[in-house]
Amino acid sequence: MIRKLRFIFLFALLATVAASCSDYQKILKSTDYEFKYKKAKEYYDNSDFNRATTLYQELVNIYRGTSRADQVYYYLAKSYFGQKDYLLSGHYFRQLLKEFPRSDYSEEAQYMIGYCYYKNSPNPRLDQEITKKGIDALQLYINLYPNGKDVKEATKLIDELREKLVYKSYLSGRLYYDLGDYRAAVVSLSNSLKDFPDSQYREELMFLLLKSKYLLAENSVPEKKEDRLNAALDEYYTFIDDYPNSDHRKEVDKFFNNTKKMLNITDEDLKIDSK
Repeated sequence: MIRKLRFIFLFALLATVAASCSDYQKILKSTDYEFKYKKAKEYYDNSDFNRATTLYQELVNIYRGTSRADQVYYYLAKSYFGQKDYLLSGHYFRQLLKEFPRSDYSEEAQYMIGYCYYKNSPNPRLDQEITKKGIDALQLYINLYPNGKDVKEATKLIDELREKLVYKSYLSGRLYYDLGDYRAAVVSLSNSLKDFPDSQYREELMFLLLKSKYLLAENSVPEKKEDRLNAALDEYYTFIDDYPNSDHRKEVDKFFNNTKKMLNITDEDLKIDSK
């Protein structure tokens, strides 16, 4: 009996699916565009984004130049977003703004462009061009609509994207250091501190910068060694001024003492120089 009921249920389900597919095929073949427009919205409202996208993709051309054109673009973009196709969603939101800059959907479209970039933003270890575009788009939204309903969320997303750039910058500097390319590490770490002075990795960046300068100097040819040792010495003072109680203090003091020895200077010499 149970097996029979299961068979009946499965048969009914397959029949429903088949009927649904048949109805959809009829809609696709129909030349009644008002009907298609209505069905596209029904599919969208029922979260059937695949079917909605197919219909809206056709209707974009049909309703071009009409009062419904911007709405069709809007729901096409939203349907792609529902499919998690953030690349095409962002594309059609940009098209909406380009063709209908004064549309009622303009504010949301500007926010969604940034949000699509946010959703597509890759792992911090990868290229962050999309992340930068997301920050720019969301900042433009805030500038254009300072009282917009999504300003608070846009600000939050910008902070998240910016933190990704901060981490990427830290990883780049760290990579050069780990590879033993101390000259490149000095440049990369310095740029990171310049670009993101409030970075949560600031202490670690400054420590790696000091250590890179020290190791670069230690392994330099004689004609460059003294200048590089002095640069390391300056970096030491900068570090301990900012982080006198750092967990790295013991190690940086070791750099300091070794640097003094290589420069053949004493604490007394340093006191004289500081006067």
